[in-house]
Amino acid sequence: MQAMGGYDAWQKARFIGWEFFGEQYQVWDKQTNDFRWQKGDLVMTGNLNTRTGKVYKAGQDISETEEGKKLLTNMYATWANNSWWLLMPFKLKDSGVKLAYKGTGKTMQGSPARVVEMTFENVGVTPNNRYELLISPRTYLLEEWAFYRNATDAAPSFRRQWSDYRPYGRLLLADNRTDGKDGRRLNSIAVVPKLPAGYLQNPKPQDKLK
Repeated sequence: MQAMGGYDAWQKARFIGWEFFGEQYQVWDKQTNDFRWQKGDLVMTGNLNTRTGKVYKAGQDISETEEGKKLLTNMYATWANNSWWLLMPFKLKDSGVKLAYKGTGKTMQGSPARVVEMTFENVGVTPNNRYELLISPRTYLLEEWAFYRNATDAAPSFRRQWSDYRPYGRLLLADNRTDGKDGRRLNSIAVVPKLPAGYLQNPKPQDKLK
């Protein structure tokens, strides 16, 4: 966490925007837990504390339709999943997260790493997951993660890089999530102190933050 900007920078970060693998774009107000999500002509606005909000399609309110209700029901899980892929290292000390040092290892590219196991105790949307985090002994940055769908699985469901760190505001974030074959990235990352007026609640798709 210190290597990525530190706890104070994380606590004071306000608006975080990112594109989740080319389809979903979202902005999270870290201070109020307001959340905005858009995909094509669909827009969802809401609050993660109350887990309530609105859904629009082509600017029209569809909150009471089956499609709208489903999106709102899944709003928290959508944020939890999509933000995890971007911000997980800042969540290492959350309540219910259990960490265990597993010794040394090597990344897919052969770089030396210190391996930390992450499991969960009655927290999160998917508490049965397990991760192995490969951390550089030189930079102290996460360089790769291995995901186990069930904590008891012998082999990971996937291994992916956590690389290409860049500064966004006071935070250092990585966008590369490739497994070495598919080149997957988190694009349009931004951390900003303020938004255009009415941005979070606008029912129509908005430009991505810069």
